[in-house]
Amino acid sequence: MRLLTLLPAIAFTLLLTCCHAQPGNVVDVPSLQDELAKGNVQLIDVRTPQEWGTGHIEGALHIDWFDDDFKDRVAKLDKARPVRLYCAAGGRSEEARELLRGMGFTDVLDLDGGISAWKKAGAPVVK
Repeated sequence: MRLLTLLPAIAFTLLLTCCHAQPGNVVDVPSLQDELAKGNVQLIDVRTPQEWGTGHIEGALHIDWFDDDFKDRVAKLDKARPVRLYCAAGGRSEEARELLRGMGFTDVLDLDGGISAWKKAGAPVVK
């Protein structure tokens, strides 16, 4: 019976553990800004066209995670160059990161907190 009373707390703890960004998988806003300034990063926005239209990070390539040709389009990227991904808050870009790693990309990170974190930090977006 005691286990049943603890179940909500256990589930909540597991949820926080699973969904918390792991070091080595994400890039924060200041670090991404530095990388973009150096110019060797392939920046991919995986949001929908409607989300893209509300503003995106300058220089980003738009490849919608939900498009049927997503995998074909990212396969054309340079595997020797770093790839940085972002979505609205981090969920889709995390999935995309794992897909790209499975395709042989070795330096793939997603923006911690997505474009929401980018905007919250006061970083610019373009339309």
